[in-house]
Amino acid sequence: MLTRRQAITGTMTGMGLFLARTTVHAAPALAPVPLLMAHRGASALRPEHTLAAYARAIMDGADYIEPDLVPTRDGVLVARHESNITATTDVAAHPEFASRRRTLNIDGTQETGWFTTDFTLAELKTLRAKERLPTVRAHNTRYDGHFDILTFEEVIDFVAAEAAARGRVIGLIPEIKNSTHFHKLGHTPEDTFLRVIAAHEYTRTCPLEVQSFETANLRLLHGRVQAVNPQARLMFLMGERTQPVPDTLGSPDPLTFGDLMTADGLKRVRDYADVIGPSNTDIIPRDAAGAWLEPTTLIDDAHRAGLLVHSYTFRPENRFLPAQLRDASGDDARNPKGSIAEIRRMLDMGLDGFFTDDPAIGRMALRD
Repeated sequence: MLTRRQAITGTMTGMGLFLARTTVHAAPALAPVPLLMAHRGASALRPEHTLAAYARAIMDGADYIEPDLVPTRDGVLVARHESNITATTDVAAHPEFASRRRTLNIDGTQETGWFTTDFTLAELKTLRAKERLPTVRAHNTRYDGHFDILTFEEVIDFVAAEAAARGRVIGLIPEIKNSTHFHKLGHTPEDTFLRVIAAHEYTRTCPLEVQSFETANLRLLHGRVQAVNPQARLMFLMGERTQPVPDTLGSPDPLTFGDLMTADGLKRVRDYADVIGPSNTDIIPRDAAGAWLEPTTLIDDAHRAGLLVHSYTFRPENRFLPAQLRDASGDDARNPKGSIAEIRRMLDMGLDGFFTDDPAIGRMALRD
């Protein structure tokens, strides 16, 4: 019997591939080619959420580019993994901003640092991006200071330009971060997001998949995003099974992500999302030493509920791989062979798409 990956024939890219996969109301059929999402760009090779990371990801064959979105003090959406920019910019080296270092509670977790919501866009533009994992990805530190903080609109324009230059459609898979937290600060990131995508021809027509770890904003966006881009999908991202869903904290019906990974929970998710985005370890758990355990039924259960599954995140360094696939070259060494094997095992389980820090390796995994 052929595996899922062996059953893939031909290559279907761009808008044709997206259209073939968008309308999902019952259990989805086997897709011709699983989708490859560049996690914050090619972040294994360039500092995340920079033009360099996005450009490399597109060059290496990503179907979708991911900008994580957080607001500035003046309400502009910028591409940063989180509001705390301590680890991803040179803000600590700017004495004029020293007094803005503070502690915030974000979704129940205390964080200390500098936060985008305390800066105007003009002030953020004086900062430069840097590598988030300098000890693991020391080669990326050569690009520290080369790139500024991008707005969502700048990301859209860049992807649209690349698509026009390359003659292929490139999708966008933005994540609206920490919605409940930002609403408490007086921001409305969903409204801003809708205005931005409506203002750009590219985001009105390109493959578009909107992510969130929260349920309330997906319910709010359901239908409204599709009114701008009829092909758009919504993805419910899933944290660890015991982790609370942020917007349900303190509510009469608090939920963990594990509650929504059950067969009944997945049916509830289908009311407001088309896709789930679990971690790879929720598909194949690992023991304390990082070794693979028995797979869960999450992919099959999601498909039965009418949901696609796009998992996160495949990373090429040994430290991030299951113990069975690591080699002897050291924790921080790149191990493309092991990463390809990890991706292919989950594709053979029926995975519909995946996030990777290295799209070139992801593309190799999709080839026979």
